[in-house]
Parts: sequence; structure tokens; C-alpha cells
Amino acid sequence: MPAALEFVNDAIAQHKIAQYILAVNPEKVMALRQDASLRALFEKASLLIPDGIGVVMATRVLYGLPIRRVAGADLMQNICSLSAKKGYRIYIYGAAEDVNRGAVDVLQQRYPGINIVGRCNGYVKEEQMGDLIADINSSRTNVLFVALGSPKQEQWIDKWQEALEVNVCQGIGGTLDTIVGKVKRAPILFQRLGLEWFYRLLKEPARAGRQVALPVFLFLVLCSKIKRYSPT
Repeated sequence: MPAALEFVNDAIAQHKIAQYILAVNPEKVMALRQDASLRALFEKASLLIPDGIGVVMATRVLYGLPIRRVAGADLMQNICSLSAKKGYRIYIYGAAEDVNRGAVDVLQQRYPGINIVGRCNGYVKEEQMGDLIADINSSRTNVLFVALGSPKQEQWIDKWQEALEVNVCQGIGGTLDTIVGKVKRAPILFQRLGLEWFYRLLKEPARAGRQVALPVFLFLVLCSKIKRYSPT
């Protein structure tokens, strides 16, 4: 987390443009293996954060790197805290109108002094997108949060990156839903144990189909480990 926040601070201090942050978890890794265009988009990202504990463990096992999990939802709120302290300008785009508006209200209460300079729900028609980009740029925002869900948010960032004049853009998925309480995050204990995915599965059994990616991901990691250390 400290390194991710340092990245944000540096991007703003050095007036960089449209540095985008994307989150990686096992489910996304499996999706990237099937979608070359989406994989290329992730490879171009300015910063990839290990949002899933599976990615953290795989990186440790395969490369011996002592990385720690950086949940996208936590990074987003840490950036909001920086805004309250340093005056960073924030724009929030995505989710339903009531969720977007409610999240802004919660964040303003949670981080007194936060500098939210604009917001817009995620139901903008393609022919209105130019107006949205103009509004974002005219607000002179430093950090743009995009809450459109994956892969739509990544594709949106890729498409409009060159037109954006923001310093940092982060895809935050369903984070706004958790902020307003529409979706409950796992208790802190589950988060610390790396079992947030399991809690979500217990609360939303319909996710079971998506979680099939986890054992496949684990199998591929083990195969890679064996291949890397097998004598040739």
C-alpha cells in the first residue's frame, strides 16, 4: 500500500498524465489468458496492484517477491484520505446514480476536507461521452475513479486515456456499492487471512461458477513452479 500511494503522489507531483491503475486477481489472470486484447491493456497499465491473495501467493511462490495484497477498494479510500490531507482533486465516474451520489456523500463525511470536484453515474451514452470527458478535464481533477466493473472499466480507460488530462485513473469495480453498504465487504478478520473471496462466496453462492477459475489458477501456478525448478 505505501508503494501504491507513493506512485499516486509522484504522478501528481510530476504532473504525469493518465497514469492508470488496474487490479489483478486470479479470476482476471484467467480472463487475460483467454482475451489477448484485454491482456495487452493490462500489460500497458502504469501500475498493477495485487488485489487477490491468490496473486500474492503465486508471486511469492514463483518469484520469491515479498509483496502484500493491495485491495483496490482500500487503495481508493487511502487516496481519498490523501485528498483530504493534500487537497488532491477527485472525480468519481460510474455505478448507478443513487450509488454514485450516496458514495460521494459517505466519502465527504468519512474524510472531512476531501476535494471531490465532480461525479457522474455510469449510464452515459456513447454520444455524450465527449461531454463527460470535457467535464472531467475542466474540473482539473488529479485522480479519476472509474467504477464500471471489469472489463468494461478497463476498456473505457484504454479508449479514452489519450483524451484524459487527469494524473491518475483507477478502475475500482464495485467499490462504490461497498461504500454505500449495498454490498458488504468481508469482516476484517477474513480480509487479513486472505479469505475475502471465500466470504463473498458464502454470501453470494451464485458466484460459484466464477470461482472455478481459482483451482485452475492454482494448478497452473504449481505447474509453473515445477517447470521452473525441474532439471533440464
